[in-house]
Amino acid sequence: MTIEKKVAFVTGGSRGIGRAIVEKFAEEGYVVGFSYINSKEVANELINELKNKNMEVFALKFDVSNYVDCCEKFEYIYEKYGNIDVLVNNAGITKDKLFIRMSEEDFDKVTNTNLKGVFNCIKQVAKKMTKKRSGAIINMSSLAGIVGNVGQANYSATKAGVIGMTKTLAAELGPYGVRVNAIAPGFIKTDMTDKIPENIKDKIISSIPLKIIGYPSDIANLAYFLASDQAKYINGQTISVDGGLSSI
Repeated sequence: MTIEKKVAFVTGGSRGIGRAIVEKFAEEGYVVGFSYINSKEVANELINELKNKNMEVFALKFDVSNYVDCCEKFEYIYEKYGNIDVLVNNAGITKDKLFIRMSEEDFDKVTNTNLKGVFNCIKQVAKKMTKKRSGAIINMSSLAGIVGNVGQANYSATKAGVIGMTKTLAAELGPYGVRVNAIAPGFIKTDMTDKIPENIKDKIISSIPLKIIGYPSDIANLAYFLASDQAKYINGQTISVDGGLSSI
């Protein structure tokens, strides 16, 4: 008897935290798809790396802020793979500036990707998951959505919005067996944080109770746990992965 593999889809999965999540779910035997918006070369490198390990993975280029694009790509996934068991909304951008210097365009671009993009993608899976009475949705928030961050009024607002959407959808979809949770990463080692000057990086790390930086795998491990049956009674929660930074 052949056991049908579960399917997970990760938005913004070609690098950083998204890549780690793709790798984790693939290692655990999922068929994993991910979206990317810029570098096809980077996406193909990840696909080849995982396929060489006999893992099933695919990539789709689309912009999560474009509702029509989302409809088309998710329809393709359902037609080809039959189901989406796990959706991880990880795609996000930043356009950092102090609020008084922030343009309307900077605010709208971040909002359209980080918040409306989550809406666009969940719209594609919610009805099907509720009909099947199973599924897990994991939304990527941020420490900035909990405590705010100077120069990130747009980003912080979207990540706080993701938390609000998570709680509401957990209440709406929970009765149908669909769990919705959020992860709020703190200071994680990525391409973005690697560009921060060492003196500033050291200052940030010294303010973290654990005195260490986090890694994408720390987020990926939690995402996999939240999607698993081991987390079957966890719903509507925002879990911080920040070394204790949000507790002080």
